[in-house]
Amino acid sequence: MSNNSDFTSLTVEKLSADLRGHGYISDRGLTTSLLIAMKLGRPILLEGEVGVGKTELAKTVAQMYGRTLIRLQCYEGIDTNQALYEWDYARQMLQIRTMSGDQLTETSVDDLFGPKFLIERPLLQAIRAGDQCVLLIDEVDRADDEFEAFLLELLSDFQITIPEIGTVKAASRPIVILTSNRTRELHDALKRRCLYNWIGFPDAAQEIEIVQSRVPGIGEKLAAKVVGAVNKLRAMDLEKSPGVAETIDWVQSLDAIGASDLSEDNAAQTLGAVIKGRDDLDYVNNNITEIVSGV
Repeated sequence: MSNNSDFTSLTVEKLSADLRGHGYISDRGLTTSLLIAMKLGRPILLEGEVGVGKTELAKTVAQMYGRTLIRLQCYEGIDTNQALYEWDYARQMLQIRTMSGDQLTETSVDDLFGPKFLIERPLLQAIRAGDQCVLLIDEVDRADDEFEAFLLELLSDFQITIPEIGTVKAASRPIVILTSNRTRELHDALKRRCLYNWIGFPDAAQEIEIVQSRVPGIGEKLAAKVVGAVNKLRAMDLEKSPGVAETIDWVQSLDAIGASDLSEDNAAQTLGAVIKGRDDLDYVNNNITEIVSGV
């Protein structure tokens, strides 16, 4: 699909079909929220469990429209230097060393803080790229309150001021997708600037369809049995419930060892694809018969 920022004629049905054609199975609620965000030029905040397809949606949208995916991975302690821009101090020092004393004019010093020495981080890259990109602000709940407050201005005006250069404003809006695993509650001010959608675990039929779209050629019997077993795991008291990503990993792992069915033996051998903690692994191994039987 062409890189087109005019979504006026795009419908929910067409967007859903386009996503499906790129291997992303979306329910109508999510597709509708995404369509509105794209048409209004608004950011969309996706919350949900780990591994339910929040990040994957941004990747798929970028691929669909031939746009660059610019990803800002949030973490505790992230600040504007890592997210926006910083100066290349090493190159500035080298430049200074190549200059003799009479070359150190006011103009030459100003040049040290020009575009040549500016290192663009994801947010500045997205401002410059505009509708040529999809900006993914991933796991925003892992950042602290100060960084979240910084995002408010950016998401409202999509411009930033670099003291040494001036204001840089996006000529057009990128598609902006924020994700949160809800490790903490985000502030209302951030939510007000975004459209919102909660992505839960899909029902069994939809998850089977997702698996088959992501693992072409996989047998329906194996996909259905793995999805059934994963749903049993989600009902158990685990430290980390498996997401759709783990379902796909489990199917791929079973397929890699030539399994066409789910048995106690091959399930136990491949549990590392779906269970990611020692205590959970021991617990599931002790209940493997119950998990595999009847699916």
